[in-house]
Amino acid sequence: MKTRKLGANGPEVGAIGLGCMSFAGFFGAADDEVSLACLDAAVEAGIDFWDTSNIYGMGRSERVIGRYLAERKPKVVLATKVGIVPGPPRRFDNAEDHIRAELEGSLTRLGRSKVELYYIHRREAERPVEEVAETMGKLIQEGLIDGWGLSEIAPATLRRAHATVPVTAVQNEYSLWSRQPELGMIRACRDLGVAFVPFSPLARGMLGETSVDPARMEATDWRATSPRFVAPNYGYNLAAIDGFRDFCRSRGWSVSAAALAWVLEKGDHLIPIPGTRTAAHLQEWLGADEIVFTDADRAEIDRLLPPGFAHGDRYGDAQTIGVERYC
Repeated sequence: MKTRKLGANGPEVGAIGLGCMSFAGFFGAADDEVSLACLDAAVEAGIDFWDTSNIYGMGRSERVIGRYLAERKPKVVLATKVGIVPGPPRRFDNAEDHIRAELEGSLTRLGRSKVELYYIHRREAERPVEEVAETMGKLIQEGLIDGWGLSEIAPATLRRAHATVPVTAVQNEYSLWSRQPELGMIRACRDLGVAFVPFSPLARGMLGETSVDPARMEATDWRATSPRFVAPNYGYNLAAIDGFRDFCRSRGWSVSAAALAWVLEKGDHLIPIPGTRTAAHLQEWLGADEIVFTDADRAEIDRLLPPGFAHGDRYGDAQTIGVERYC
């Protein structure tokens, strides 16, 4: 696995990371033993940048990772998050006492004395981001975190935060079907020396060897009510992605590897974190960092999946609360 730098002053990590949200059952029932096997496959592949959150299964994802670290003791870079307080009603809390209390819980579950990267999962709009940056700066000085980041924010927020305490990374959704970061965020991160960490780079499972089928989703799968997976949007999206899938196969690429290669090509400061709970799906990504597109390849991908091709918003109205919109 080729490596990339996690921010201007961060460590070298594998060019592709691992999102661990599915370990908590967000996309259907999870099995901890299956998740541990997935982490084995990640280590073997050189995927050493793992991303989780305090609210993924109310700590379940962190506990699985903590168990793995205790038993196998791999050398990995960990990111976790804070800021979302589950409801009802769902709310956001970026106060220093809340951040500190949640970090203590995360470190306990992970079996760590620190994490390399700590994100504000959602920004509390009423609280100045400069205040939040100062809190994170204290945690860095105390050796509890190595760096900090923000998720689902606007470029203007990044610039204000970075001017107060340098930001290590921004984590926003970015893929062939979610292109908003091209309107300022990718450039802002590059200009500031901040890593851009795309989550859901495989379109929440649509950019795989077979697309996810809403009819087969389990009751716990939140995508069942997501606009892009609801008829008629799903049918339109499936037809477009099927064309991309045929193209990838004609070139001898796995669909997910090609989709990740497309993201990686957007800048050497991008480190995508596709998520899965199975080793089999993870194996489909391998080789993405070795794919080199020709101009003809890029033109065909742009024809098949042009910016804005996706039908439906990426979140429903309830899910979009807390996401900063800037265009």
